[in-house]
Amino acid sequence: MDGVSFDLKRGQTLGLVGESGCGKSTLSRTLAGLITPMAGELQLDGRPAPLLGERKPHPVQMVFQDPYTSLNPRCRAGDLLERALIVAGIKEKRERYRIITQRLDQVGLSQSSLEKFPHEFSGGQRQRIGIARALLTQPSLLILDEPVSGLDVSVQAQILNLLVDLKHELGLSYLFISHDLAVIRYMADDVMVMHQGVIVEQASVHDLWAKPGHPYTCALLNESAACPHPLTEPGPVWRLAY
Repeated sequence: MDGVSFDLKRGQTLGLVGESGCGKSTLSRTLAGLITPMAGELQLDGRPAPLLGERKPHPVQMVFQDPYTSLNPRCRAGDLLERALIVAGIKEKRERYRIITQRLDQVGLSQSSLEKFPHEFSGGQRQRIGIARALLTQPSLLILDEPVSGLDVSVQAQILNLLVDLKHELGLSYLFISHDLAVIRYMADDVMVMHQGVIVEQASVHDLWAKPGHPYTCALLNESAACPHPLTEPGPVWRLAY
């Protein structure tokens, strides 16, 4: 990445698009503290963001692309979720259980899910577990790295609508990364376009689609128009609308 700088407003969703290998995942992992930048800093509310290794709730959490490989296949869902709270320094087992059951309810899963292993869930249910895990420590920012790309179309819509509801219910901010412009158009308030490690354009969703200012953005939009995404088709259980 080279000279990447941006602001993400509280309560808003910032979309990030660009071709594979342009630096989207590198940026997301840097913001989450998984990669140490060679220069620059991340600030939250005007203060340096805490280090990931600090034993306290971290204000930035991440939902990964693959809901199967991001969950330990040898652990029950309850153990996976409890470990996240132990790492965050929540010592009381009763308090951990209260938080876990609350988050499960918010993502639409029952308490019986705690006894299941990842392979016993559907893809959409596994991603709900991943979302619940990310929400356990009450983060202010969720980084969503292609969170629905591996799911069936109808399940994609359910997960996207769940994320919209959680954003409003919990007052979250999202950095939403996707190669799918239909998904970005539905989810984002503002959009950044990344090309070869550089942010070449940033604008509101409306302005970007109405009048793209960079040739690479034009190319992305033209390619998207030539290959309509199934999410733009109507469906009886979807709330997606453009």
